[in-house]
Amino acid sequence: MHCRPRLRGVLSTAAITMFLLCSSLPAQSQGSDPSALDAVRSAVKAELEANQTDKSIWTYRESNITPEKNAVYTSIETPQGTLRRLIELNGHPLSPQAAAAETRRIQNYVNDPAAQAKARKAAQHDDAQATELSKMLPDAFIWTRGGENGDLLTLNFRPNPDFDPPDMQSRVMGIMVGQMIISKDSHRIRTLRGKLSQDVRIGWGILGKLDRGGTFDVERRMVGDGYWQITETHVHIGGHALLFHTIGQQEDDVKTEWKASTAQTLRDAAQQLGAD
Repeated sequence: MHCRPRLRGVLSTAAITMFLLCSSLPAQSQGSDPSALDAVRSAVKAELEANQTDKSIWTYRESNITPEKNAVYTSIETPQGTLRRLIELNGHPLSPQAAAAETRRIQNYVNDPAAQAKARKAAQHDDAQATELSKMLPDAFIWTRGGENGDLLTLNFRPNPDFDPPDMQSRVMGIMVGQMIISKDSHRIRTLRGKLSQDVRIGWGILGKLDRGGTFDVERRMVGDGYWQITETHVHIGGHALLFHTIGQQEDDVKTEWKASTAQTLRDAAQQLGAD
């Protein structure tokens, strides 16, 4: 369970940065195709407007695969945040004991205002960071037009050699190469995929490194009448830090079975999840 900020939805900083676009766009990046950059800006505007006006809440089935586990959840969004209940683990339904533990976990969260406030604060921090990074999009990349397929327009991006990243997050963002696919009719971002074009060294490589070739792929689809949501996120970025701890991310998250949510509070969601 977690807070559901309006601008969040991707699990990695790099992917969040790409999708959570803001309206403060700097001057055109040197080398970008003007028509490609216009298409990016139109998509930015559409995403921002949707973030401001979309108050929809949803239920869905979420499959989340990491090196540690293969988990399936039922997720219910509310205006107060999102609750999710683990229903399968590593290909098997939960045991009665594990199901009871899930019920207690949900009940504890619903009755813990401090935990809810902590989740909201973390979500707000992520939103603020993503917004600041997204302001750099036109300068961080050189944009060119790719192919067109019906309503879909592919835009290619590569690092802008003149981009001067102010911090590590923007440094990672600034060495991505990839594609953004936009729905021309609605100007909404449908697909964003990219990979690290070179290694990212932290402290000259002494403190850590993200490996060249690491990839992310974010898919967005219309799940209701005019409502777009992130339906798939695939992040595979390897690396290591001091003492050989991983600093990359390996995760595949897929959301299906979308339906409009009727839960108006976390307690409503807990009841629907059988944890009242």
